[in-house]
Amino acid sequence: MNDQSFLEKENQRLRNVVEELAILNEIAIAVSSTQSLDSIVNLIVNKCVKHLKVEQAVVMLLNEKDTGNPFQTMIRQQDSVVGALPFRFDSMLTGWMLKNRSPLLINNLKEDKRFKLIEQDTLNIDSLLSVPLFLKGKMLGLLTVFNKKNSLDFTTEDQKLLAIIAAQSAQVIENARLNQEEQAYSKLREEMRLANEIQVNLLPKSSPEIADYEISGKSIPAKEVGGDYFDFIPMEGERLAFCLGDISGKGIPAALLMANLQAILRGQSILNFSCKDCISFSNKLLYKNTALQKYATLFYGILDYKNNQISYCNAGHNHPILISKDKKVQRLDIGGTVVGIMPEYPFQETSLQLNPGDLLFVFSDGITEAMNESEEEYGEDRLIKLILELQDRSADNIIETILKSVNEFSNFAEPMDDKTIVIIKKER
Repeated sequence: MNDQSFLEKENQRLRNVVEELAILNEIAIAVSSTQSLDSIVNLIVNKCVKHLKVEQAVVMLLNEKDTGNPFQTMIRQQDSVVGALPFRFDSMLTGWMLKNRSPLLINNLKEDKRFKLIEQDTLNIDSLLSVPLFLKGKMLGLLTVFNKKNSLDFTTEDQKLLAIIAAQSAQVIENARLNQEEQAYSKLREEMRLANEIQVNLLPKSSPEIADYEISGKSIPAKEVGGDYFDFIPMEGERLAFCLGDISGKGIPAALLMANLQAILRGQSILNFSCKDCISFSNKLLYKNTALQKYATLFYGILDYKNNQISYCNAGHNHPILISKDKKVQRLDIGGTVVGIMPEYPFQETSLQLNPGDLLFVFSDGITEAMNESEEEYGEDRLIKLILELQDRSADNIIETILKSVNEFSNFAEPMDDKTIVIIKKER
């Protein structure tokens, strides 16, 4: 080899090194940037198309949550006729990479036995080079380039460069992905905070003040928003409607259904519907306007404080507990099934007299079904025993004491369900 040839090769090698360093420098800058995941991936594929002189580059990231389609194509960059890859080829390529976890270099795809089942006439791919994206031994995805320009073959030097790019890109992509997830989580948290604020505003701001009665209610959601609901609704003729509902499910869907149920019940109360008619109408609307798997248990009552009577309809809810002054216990079970699962149902209602010293305790299943470390439920027997002990205390004190007792029973573990209580005491 003469001196001139040696110098030309050395100059070319140095140019390649400078070019590699330029690529890696741009990727390194992206590491400390706040660019979006799409922007960073777009930068990587653009550099691959330009510096490896290929027709197309693609980054595919592994999505471990989707076992049926584990890879997600993030972005493609092309300047030729390659176009989108057929799903079958995408699956075979990603399957091979998942199994072998090593670089793949093919300069004659039509003759490659590993992909012989692909319809080559519609593929428009002659050659490809694919390398895995690894971070701390974990495979994040793969970086693939297709069709070397000017009919050239991919070389081991190309593979080395793409492997270096992949090694640098993995950390960048993972940082951007984590940042994207953090932003999405922060947005979700803010939305949940606002939903909680809205839901709190839907609940009664204060307890009704009625002579000879003490009335109180409280709801504690298990999450930011819950599916429990209680309300006090003034009616004509010295009457007060009160209710406690428990929506199936958790989170935002349950909260939305709760808001709908509140609007329905308030509307029917204003129209002075009876308990069973109000429940029947609510049932029809919920059935027509919600998914089949959504329903609610609901206790709806009307306190006639002039005549000291309560009318009620219990639609599949936990039986409220009525305790008389002389400690007799009665469960309020007249009504029917849950609302929202069938369009028509013959709901029933009944009335009872309230006497001085009587205490009505309405609750959701988050109270009685709270569990301790031995998976034992708090239960109604324990609840009734405690109510009997607390009967002479104020309604607010009874609620707080019972909630404290339930929390202590479950060792202050993260609650699995909302907890809601409504109390009506006849004082004189």
